[in-house]
Amino acid sequence: MNLHKTLAAISGMTMVSRVTGLLRDTLIARAFGASADTDAYYIAFRIPNLLRRLSAEGAFSQAFVPILAEYKAQKGLEATRGMVDHVTTVLTWALLLITAAGMVFAPAVVYFTASGLQDHTFALTVVLTRIMFPYIVFMSLVALAGGILNTWREFKIPAFTPVLFNLASIAGSLFLAPFLETPIYALAIAVFVGGVLQLGIQVPALTKIGMLPRISLHPLAALADPGVRRVLRQMVPAIAAVSVAQISLIINTNIASHLQAKSVTWLTTADRLMEFPTALLGVALGTILLPNLSKASSEGNAEEYSA
Repeated sequence: MNLHKTLAAISGMTMVSRVTGLLRDTLIARAFGASADTDAYYIAFRIPNLLRRLSAEGAFSQAFVPILAEYKAQKGLEATRGMVDHVTTVLTWALLLITAAGMVFAPAVVYFTASGLQDHTFALTVVLTRIMFPYIVFMSLVALAGGILNTWREFKIPAFTPVLFNLASIAGSLFLAPFLETPIYALAIAVFVGGVLQLGIQVPALTKIGMLPRISLHPLAALADPGVRRVLRQMVPAIAAVSVAQISLIINTNIASHLQAKSVTWLTTADRLMEFPTALLGVALGTILLPNLSKASSEGNAEEYSA
């Protein structure tokens, strides 16, 4: 693998994602301004996004990809497919339960995240949270699909998927919001649609490499798989590591909710601008190195690991 060439390609995709993300935020600011409604949207989105970062992009990927690379290198494709099917089954059913609970107990979740909201903003945040909570199911499966494709060194499609989310949000702001009685609902609908698009674009690539996961109706049987249990055990320290920054963000959001309206919007915009340069190189490099270092480690190839 040509690391520099691959890194350039992934960084390019990441740049497109970040630029369209910046355009998305600019259009949201232009269409809705900094207001109590945009505060409600950003708070509602932060809740499923927090769970996504903890369970999917963060802890799950760190635990799943090394074990997947080990199975691929040492146990053959059939065993690898079986482990992937079982992990997908357990992940999907767990996320469906979490999503159902989050939608039912949305008022409590919103209060925990932003206890200083006024009544109107609180009620709107609860509705938006219920619309967007299923996003964690799609995005966790997107992270799983991306982990599989990255392990097979198919980096471009997973790197491109965030662009689809940004385009969905842009379309919602421009073409759907003007026709809704409560325009901010368009952004929540766009989050749901964006999650579907991000997952859907990876299905053909997974089918092509013969690794499209199958979801079983028997999650307890899937949980008995030793590979699944290894992934779950590895997730515990990974969750502890990833959660520090996310908990800090929730605390900041809660504090901002006690300030004047618009404060959460300002905080979110500043946070995204701060993350912009990190993603261009750091995220791209980590995406490429994790599956390759995992493969080298599982094969005991010290030379490739340290190259």
